[in-house]
Amino acid sequence: MIISFGMAGVWLVLFLVSFLRDQRLLRNGVYLVLMLLFAGLGVVFALEKVSESAAKVLVVAVLVCIPLSIAVLAVFLIANGVVMLRREGRRPANLLSLLAGLGIIGFVVFSVLVQQMGWRPLEIVRSVLIGVLTYVSFLFVCFLLYAFVYGRFRFSRKVDFIVVLGAGLRGSRVPPLLASRLDRAHAVYDQQTRKGRTPLLITSGGQGPDEDVPESHAMADYLIEHGIPADRVLREDRSTSTFENLTFSREIMVGLVPKYRCLVVTNNFHALRAAFIARKAKVNGQVIGSPTAAYYWPSATIREFIAILAEHRLANTIIVLLILAHALLPVI
Repeated sequence: MIISFGMAGVWLVLFLVSFLRDQRLLRNGVYLVLMLLFAGLGVVFALEKVSESAAKVLVVAVLVCIPLSIAVLAVFLIANGVVMLRREGRRPANLLSLLAGLGIIGFVVFSVLVQQMGWRPLEIVRSVLIGVLTYVSFLFVCFLLYAFVYGRFRFSRKVDFIVVLGAGLRGSRVPPLLASRLDRAHAVYDQQTRKGRTPLLITSGGQGPDEDVPESHAMADYLIEHGIPADRVLREDRSTSTFENLTFSREIMVGLVPKYRCLVVTNNFHALRAAFIARKAKVNGQVIGSPTAAYYWPSATIREFIAILAEHRLANTIIVLLILAHALLPVI
């Protein structure tokens, strides 16, 4: 018990130190999850000293909830995938929740079949898959938990700029997803002005092949039509990615206020990864999210997580290779 709570304390200290130094780090989520895991173990051991039967009931309840949660998750993802296809079309990005749900069911069926067959090569494949999925699931939990924490952190300091990240237009019209970002930026601008501050808004986004105008121009027009003074809106119209959004916006900010501070606005599912990218782009600011339709959130979150895995492909590849080597070691 003492060791478990002690380890929980160590991870808590690491989380607090890392978080206070920079909130835009995925390892903050790792520290937080490890702290909760060791704290949970400490609670079990403490409960065992009071009532051994109660501790056993708690452990059994947790073990039962794990497969039950996986089953519920699979059904939810499949149902959400169907909704996504109906509302958003059959683009690959809209298939992610459906594919994830089918993948969970497929892996369970595969594991049962391998266990019945008892064929060693397939057992090795299953062992590798279990290792990789355990690793990826752990990272996903860290990502989800920290995204929740980061999204609820209030950044109330004075800012010189509010940067709104672009998203796709419908011709020249601002769709609801992008409108939610602009509305949130408008709300932040109003909060700042009520406190006697005068931030500039930067709309950031170039022109895509199926767009009639640069995203930043349509975004600026939207803000001005909704009451933002035209002289408080700047346009960054060269970018084609989030990294370019932030890099080119940073150039504008540094040129006007060398020691600037900013807030970046995007949708809530994108906020944490945008924060990681902002750190990479050396942007002096945090990221806040705007509301997103509930049905859109699961697929979008999975897409964000996959992008983070891809951005750390070297470390992830090494770990997967170590898992593979561990599975093959008994055979060798």
